[in-house]
This record gives sequence, structure tokens and C-alpha cells, in this order.
Amino acid sequence: MKKLVGFITASLPNNNFTIDLALALKENGVDILELGIPFSDPVADGPVIEKASLLALQNGFKLHDLFDITQKIAPYMDTFWMGYMNSFFRYGIEGFLEKGLEYGVKGSIIPDLPFEESSRYQQIFEKYNQSIISFVAPTDSEERIQKLVKDSKQFIYLVAYAGITGSGKNEDLSKIIDNVKKYTNTPIYTGFGVDEHTAKDKVQGVDGVIVGSAFVKYLIDESLSNNEKMKKITGLAREIKDKINS
Repeated sequence: MKKLVGFITASLPNNNFTIDLALALKENGVDILELGIPFSDPVADGPVIEKASLLALQNGFKLHDLFDITQKIAPYMDTFWMGYMNSFFRYGIEGFLEKGLEYGVKGSIIPDLPFEESSRYQQIFEKYNQSIISFVAPTDSEERIQKLVKDSKQFIYLVAYAGITGSGKNEDLSKIIDNVKKYTNTPIYTGFGVDEHTAKDKVQGVDGVIVGSAFVKYLIDESLSNNEKMKKITGLAREIKDKINS
């Protein structure tokens, strides 16, 4: 069974909705949750997730909201934090990870933490029983891939193309997938540009897909009520889960 990883922005439009949505996604095919930490300069994210971050910040998001949400979600589904290093530094990395350990967070996806820098933090993440998720991109050489995936845990985030999330570009990933599999058995999930139209293609050769902008576009749609947002997002999750396993 191919896995579906779902990204949603924490606290948009509010904490209770995020909790309800996450648990509803679990019931509708999402196996792993990426809980996005709102940040003012999300450099790896496209306009949809960037707008969601800014809206959450304008609504007053603080890190204690992330923790309140996490403690109500993580006991019920595999939960990862997706955010930028500034958030970890601002709170204090050890304090941040201590919260993660307390609530059962599996790890973090940190797009602005280069591999060479992440090795400095591996031990501290391991101390708190969490992982830093490894990124692999189409531009990586086989030699670099071997280094990137050597100590990978939980899953590998395969970036579907060079660019930002939600762009919908398409690249042949077969060679890079083969190179990853030479050096690790860690599951590979493809992200960037995955939606109901592309998911079946992007799951080929890998263990699952990561869906973000396709969900979040409904979170930022002010023409929809919260109930309508819930129905749109959970319905899309069911559709994508069916497509990647058909």
C-alpha cells in the first residue's frame, strides 16, 4: 500500500480546526501528517503555502499553538513538524525537541537546513527520539545521494523538481530513484507539485507521495466555510489515496 503524506498549516484558521482536520485526514487516507509551522519567509514554499503561513501569523499564531495542536494529534497519527530553522532557534532547539518527545513527534522537515549543517544536529535530535528528514533533489549526483541517505530515518523526501512547492513541474525521476535505492531501504516519498492530477505518475517507483499545496489552497479560500474546507480537503485526500493505489 502506497503511503499518503499530508501537509497542512498549523492554526489556520484556528487550532481546533487544525486538530479536527488532521484527525479527519487520518480517517480519509492520510498516513503521515506534516504539520506546517507558520513562518514569515518560507523560502521553499510557493505562493499558496506562503499565503497560509502569513494568514496564520496575522491571526496571532505562536509556537504554543503548535504544541497545543501537536499534543492532540501526535498520539493518533505519525506527526512531523515542517518548518524553518529560525523557529527552532527562536524557541531553543533542545526545548523544541523536548516538546516533540513529550508529544510523540517523529521528526522534523527543515528545508533551509543544508545536509552539511544538519549533521551537527543529528545527535541532539536522536537524544529526543526524533529524526531530521533527508531531502534528495533531481540535481544531486549519485555520490551526494549516497551521503544524503546513508543515515536517513523515517522517510526520504524526494523533491520532484528544482524549485518551490506547488509549481506542478514534471521531471523524470527514475534515475535518481534508482540511485537512492542503491544506498538505503528507507521509504521514499515524492513531494512538490503532487495533486489529484499528478499523484499517480509521481508515485511510480517510490513508496508514497507528499501533498501540500493541493490541500492548503482550500484552507486559504475565504469563499468556503470551515465545513466546506473540511469536505474539500478530506475528499481530495480520499481521491489521491485511491489513485496512488490503483
